[in-house]
Amino acid sequence: MGDDMSAGSRAVREVADAYVTQLARVEPGIATWLGVPQGRGEMPDLSPQGRARMDDVFRTSLRDLDRAERAAAGALSPEERRCGRLLRERLEADLAISVDDEYLREIVNVFGLQQRVQDIFQLMPTKTADDWTAVARRMSLVPRMLDGFRESLAQGLEKRTFVAAPRQILVIADQLDAWSRDCDGRGWYAGFCEAADVPPALRAELDTAARNAAAALSGLRDWLRADHLPATEGRPDGVGADRYRTWARFWTGATLDLRETYAWAWEEYRRIRAEMRAEAASVLPGATAVEAMRHLDLNSEAVEGVEPVRLRLQAWMDQAIDDLDGTYFDLAPPVRVVEAAIAPTGTGSAAYYTPPSVDFTRPGRTWLPTQGRTRFPLWNLRSVWYHEGVPGHHLQLAQWRHLGTELSTYQSALASIDACTEGWAMYAERLMDELGHLRTPGERLGFLDWQMLRAVRVLVDIGVHLSLDIPKDAPVSAGQSWTPGLAREFLAAHSGQSAEYLDSEVNRYLGLPGQAISYKLGEKAWMDGRTAAAAAHAERGGKLDLKSWHSAALSLGPLGLDDLQDELARL
Repeated sequence: MGDDMSAGSRAVREVADAYVTQLARVEPGIATWLGVPQGRGEMPDLSPQGRARMDDVFRTSLRDLDRAERAAAGALSPEERRCGRLLRERLEADLAISVDDEYLREIVNVFGLQQRVQDIFQLMPTKTADDWTAVARRMSLVPRMLDGFRESLAQGLEKRTFVAAPRQILVIADQLDAWSRDCDGRGWYAGFCEAADVPPALRAELDTAARNAAAALSGLRDWLRADHLPATEGRPDGVGADRYRTWARFWTGATLDLRETYAWAWEEYRRIRAEMRAEAASVLPGATAVEAMRHLDLNSEAVEGVEPVRLRLQAWMDQAIDDLDGTYFDLAPPVRVVEAAIAPTGTGSAAYYTPPSVDFTRPGRTWLPTQGRTRFPLWNLRSVWYHEGVPGHHLQLAQWRHLGTELSTYQSALASIDACTEGWAMYAERLMDELGHLRTPGERLGFLDWQMLRAVRVLVDIGVHLSLDIPKDAPVSAGQSWTPGLAREFLAAHSGQSAEYLDSEVNRYLGLPGQAISYKLGEKAWMDGRTAAAAAHAERGGKLDLKSWHSAALSLGPLGLDDLQDELARL
């Protein structure tokens, strides 16, 4: 932020940064996410009392923001205006979750609260004896954290209306089972105990903490199956329109016309389906898209071995950085560093990304779940790594970290709206296709397969939760109302992913209402914003320079869909 900014106009940024500090005090996982040592031996409090403390921070920050904006008296710079709009929208969206008691039934196989017992450890440094002491102390608190989660779920049971669907309970119980079993009673945590650089004096303490943590996972699993599951009998899988709108706003930063969005997604589905048919013919003449993808699974290039595939993914990202830096992006040295990693067991079937710490001592990482596989066809992996790594999530989130002196800490390191981040990652896939980096028919069919999955996500997510009908011209289940079973059938008819992956996808949609639509809606905003910016340049007699546009777009920081497209069009 420039030094010429008035004191009044800096007040919004100061509120946003104070909010980060306050939130990190009550939620130590935030500090670990940022890569700062504060609270590194503590665990998040998932109890109703812990949520209440977070809500107090949300309300206090909203009041502080109100005062700051009034004091500025219209003197806000564009940067401060964006920061204030983002902070207000996010705080209000978080409070809406609490008002509706949604956290009392937040049971989901991906991004779930229970997953913090893994994620927080993956982000911790393990280079020094003090680092390992913090790991051991934090691991010893896993049982207390899970007790708080159970307390929230139990309160939801008491209210009767606040329970998840049976399917979700069973999925999470199985997930907890996978994390807690084997490894001499230490479950998922055994890897930390067996690390080569663990100080000898801490090994016994880590072993004890790991066994207690794994036992706590087992205890939560048993409670879910024995006590929680019977109370969910007869609960619908869909959440209904009112709850869905709350969550859709949380994930997209927008108030949506859901039926209009549903109709648009059918148009996208038909467009992508036609492209897939043409691409499938290039792979295997006369084959359907699914047949061509099954052919690629068996006959295209594949890597044997977990470490070799990790190295291949790393090479792809390194090459993409070299190809794009200086031509379509300007990358600072810290942003050029990203690591490919193998995801721990039990993290789900989807690849994911974790950003660097604010000081870049922890690099950005992409994670590949192997699901027990040792052979990896490459045809449908390349576009995934453009999405998760470069130029996708890594370039956006690492660039925000790098802009920490220009954006508020809140914007650069904490605030996130899925429609903005996932939309950018999908834009990144489209960009690499435009630039010719998907060089074989198989790789391009893989890209279209993922495009189709994201379009179907919108159909399934809105369709199941709002009990909408499938159009009469649909190739599968025409005229019927969406159900989880029909969603699984529809996915299988249009996707080249494994059965296990598609099962996980359906469960994910049911547990995270509104999240699945953020990908395609975000991509649309990024593409439409670039198109509008190009048209504006053309009207002025110029031409849009993509490198300059990318730099400006990534300097905006996170934005909700209500603001994103308009801001991009001005660049």
